Amino acid sequence: MALNLGKAVVDFLTAHPEEKFSARQIAEWLVATFPDECNAKKASSQALETDADLLQQLVAEIGSQRPRLQKKHPELKTTEGRPRKYYYSVQSDSAEVAAAESTGGTVPQQANTAPLNELSLYPKLSAYLWDRWRVYSKRIDEKTSSNKNGPKANHWLHPDVVGLEDLGADWHQAVRDCASQYFDKRTKLWSFEVKLLLNRSNVRECFFQAVSNSSWADVGYLVAEQINDEALKELRMLSAAHGIGVIRLDKEDPAESEVLLPARERAGIDWDSVNRLATENKDFLDYVKLVKQFYQTGEARLADWDVPKMDD
Repeated sequence: MALNLGKAVVDFLTAHPEEKFSARQIAEWLVATFPDECNAKKASSQALETDADLLQQLVAEIGSQRPRLQKKHPELKTTEGRPRKYYYSVQSDSAEVAAAESTGGTVPQQANTAPLNELSLYPKLSAYLWDRWRVYSKRIDEKTSSNKNGPKANHWLHPDVVGLEDLGADWHQAVRDCASQYFDKRTKLWSFEVKLLLNRSNVRECFFQAVSNSSWADVGYLVAEQINDEALKELRMLSAAHGIGVIRLDKEDPAESEVLLPARERAGIDWDSVNRLATENKDFLDYVKLVKQFYQTGEARLADWDVPKMDD
């Protein structure tokens, strides 16, 4: 009997609601669950010489059937990133976001993994920023804001994480000293808005929150651990219009995170916005002082930043 791949995939995901699987994990399950059908498929094709060839073919077929399966089964959802994850959920997009942000902000994860909340993403992001760009990052805690305009005002005021990139880190000391005397630009200031989940129900609000909270910086990014494929389509259009980049953060291995959409660098820092943020939020004021210290000394001390500790 030939393998009905589409039905098998849907049945498997339906039996594991809210759990996320890569196409390769699903293909491995297919081989283990339907050995006779898979062996027959391999024997009937001259192109499939090894078990690895068969597995790769199943992965490719799962990917090619995805649009048709999702059209027929709206509960079958996928995330963007490397690799794309498949999952079955009867929750609406807005319900998924509400579940992620309620009572601790946990997102349904793969079986046998710890719950995830937004706070736990910040050190992961810091590790990625240091590994990818050597960006010195700093958490901005909303609890240190004055709240004089109401607690919800901060939602659209300051980012979750800020950063400093030393543009002359690899320059000769004499060149660094010369550039500082000529007041040339020595840094790039970064801004990051972090979310657990982006899907159709919240993608525009989260994106424009990033636009608002990053308007002061050289570059701004919206960061999420999980990005629905429909949300990424919207993000492509919004990013092209407004210049905010998008990063998918890999919680298991931050070095494997991806820049899905690169940010567009602005002409310069908006110092009026910086002043407002520094006035409203103590953490941001501390960040400004660290930037000033860098320009005064030409160095950024690792101990002052949320840079991951290096192994000896």
